[in-house]
Amino acid sequence: MKILLYGINFSPELTGIGKYTGEMAAWLAKAGHDVRVVTAPPYYPDWKVDERYSAVRYGYEIWNDVRVWRAPLWVPARPSGIKRLLHLASFALSSLPLMMRQLLWKPDVVWVVEPPLFCAPTALCVARLTGARAWLHVQDYEVDAAFALGLLQGGLARRFVTGLERWLMRRFDKVSTISESMMDRAAAKGVEADRIAYFPNWIDLARIYPIAKPSGYRATLGISADTVVALYSGNMGGKQGLEIMAEAARLLSDSPNLLFVFCGNGAGKADLEHLTKGLTNVRFLNLQPVERFNDLLGLADIHLLPQRADAADLVMPSKLTGMLASGRAVVATAGGDTELGRAVSGCGLVTAPGDAAAFAEAIRALANDPAHRKALGMAGRRYAEMKFNINRILEDFEHMLKKRSVSKNFFRKYL
Repeated sequence: MKILLYGINFSPELTGIGKYTGEMAAWLAKAGHDVRVVTAPPYYPDWKVDERYSAVRYGYEIWNDVRVWRAPLWVPARPSGIKRLLHLASFALSSLPLMMRQLLWKPDVVWVVEPPLFCAPTALCVARLTGARAWLHVQDYEVDAAFALGLLQGGLARRFVTGLERWLMRRFDKVSTISESMMDRAAAKGVEADRIAYFPNWIDLARIYPIAKPSGYRATLGISADTVVALYSGNMGGKQGLEIMAEAARLLSDSPNLLFVFCGNGAGKADLEHLTKGLTNVRFLNLQPVERFNDLLGLADIHLLPQRADAADLVMPSKLTGMLASGRAVVATAGGDTELGRAVSGCGLVTAPGDAAAFAEAIRALANDPAHRKALGMAGRRYAEMKFNINRILEDFEHMLKKRSVSKNFFRKYL
């Protein structure tokens, strides 16, 4: 089968959607499919194009038997609402010639990931011109999140953008997303139930697993064996509500054997560093090499997963799968009735978003109870094995790719 993957992030050595897209492409190629990718040079989460690539020139490479074309784009140093839109639009325009080039190849499936929604019209066009299935995968409801988080504002703008989003989504043969609540949202946007698919994030359980000995990062960072580490690892952006971690670290500064380690990069890192200035119980790390990812996750005694209330059920944090697979307890901020809250409740503690005191007390409680931490971590590992096995999920995805369920009436209705 010829499969064309289209999206702005394809960075297998990183985390987040770029990693998932890369792992999926490699898995499909190994399974015997002919896979091509149209994407941008790696720039996320640093908001700076990797020095091995160019922001102004087109590129081509073969990676794990996958043909990868990279289109130039504009990357703002300090992204804001309008700058983000221009950034995404620059990729949508520059990638258009590369997508049109694939018309001669005639793919069987055109799979595009949101964000950005800007790429959806081109994906639809290529699919219709070649007779391929058009598949939209929603990793993040960027439109809803942008208005909920205040990145975009205005009633008229919201009606126009959400209307356009609904119109586009209803024209894809398949719309998949990563949680049940996000599937419900797709239905609310007018996508027919038989065209909505559950396609969750996954984890390679052979690569991410509980380590039996102390993490090598303890020696690297000079952390003693009896120090409890509360770890945040991932993008430092605006949807996570990272400021609650700074306040928790301040509230727990009287706990001598508790250390906060914040690992990652992103637009919110400078603010987090400013909020924790002067605290001796906080350490920062830049994004670490992918080959040390399991050791990094194993550094944690407690994983931290903050999220803002106004982003609830608009996104399902991709970092959760690694946290659970590492066999460590999680403290998350989420509503108890949200899908994130329900997922974490059996393998960690959940506190209300924005309640720094409750978040800090949950961390303190686990720091003082190693037996409870271990039990929760083991429960998390079992949950990951049951729900997020990479091979099971991608085998199901491959089956859906091969199952052509769209009738000719659909094309007459929506073309």
